[in-house]
Amino acid sequence: MDMEYRRLGRSGLQVSALSFGSWVSFGNQLDVERGEACMVAAYDAGVNFFDNAEAYAAGKSETIMGEILQRQGWARDSFIVSSKVYWGGSKPTQRGLSRKHIYDACHAAMNRLQVDYLDLYFCHRPDPNTPIEETVWAMNDLIRQGKVLYWGTSEWSAQQIMEAHMIARQYNLLPPTMEQPQYHMFHRERVEVEYARVYREVGLGTTIWSPLASGVLTGKYNDEVPDDSRVNLPGYEWLKEMVFSEEGQARIQKVRELTPIADELGVSMAQLAIAWCLKNPNVSTVITGASRVSQVEENMKAMAIVEQLDDDVMAQIEAVLDNKPEPGAFQL
Repeated sequence: MDMEYRRLGRSGLQVSALSFGSWVSFGNQLDVERGEACMVAAYDAGVNFFDNAEAYAAGKSETIMGEILQRQGWARDSFIVSSKVYWGGSKPTQRGLSRKHIYDACHAAMNRLQVDYLDLYFCHRPDPNTPIEETVWAMNDLIRQGKVLYWGTSEWSAQQIMEAHMIARQYNLLPPTMEQPQYHMFHRERVEVEYARVYREVGLGTTIWSPLASGVLTGKYNDEVPDDSRVNLPGYEWLKEMVFSEEGQARIQKVRELTPIADELGVSMAQLAIAWCLKNPNVSTVITGASRVSQVEENMKAMAIVEQLDDDVMAQIEAVLDNKPEPGAFQL
């Protein structure tokens, strides 16, 4: 099945429903050559959005992606590339969402990615030490300067996103276009309930991350932890703790119960989990990751599975998950 392209919220930007992100893999698992093979496989499958951040591998992830973009020589108007600002270093001026750090981080990201502008620029987390007004002004200025096309947020509350919109409206500035939240079968409340009013009122776009719950939804942890799993990477002890926690083990049991549904459809658990995310009409794009070309190819096939998830299949999935969030009062 051909790639589907969706509007990023109410903007006119057409983003591939499946995108490719470099968190964890680039700089930790993949060098330029192996990363290039994965990016080319994604691009050839119709992916036009490549996600990155200043914090990923302390900037090395962006450096690798920038080298790949130069080596491939793809037309600049054929792809979308992002960065995120918040964790740039240990010094006070290298962190947060102050005007200074936003400005410095934007230029540093452009240099690492070897591009003249960033298509998408995210505030990686809310900054309690910086007024939202300062952040909105800084992002607006970067857009006016032609260094950023669309700005957004990541893991901001609905209230914080709406505050940014109100400030933008008050001063005739450009508001955030998109949010990058975690969303998967086990993490649903924010995307399905908290943001419901924001979709309706301001047309928020979403570029969701971790559709496979850090690999749990692939089913690879159903029996044992593979030796080459990211849970064994230095610095990812938190992930191992999560997998082996009581909650993690409960999730793995749910995956075991979901696997027969995937088997009945003739698809992998990873494909089922990604397709489930794509069923949500408020998802603009699902960011996928991979350390091997075969994983990219498997993930891309999820696009063709969405139509198989009819009401009956979705009901079977819900019966196993048993975690559908209650609608908010404003949705009733």
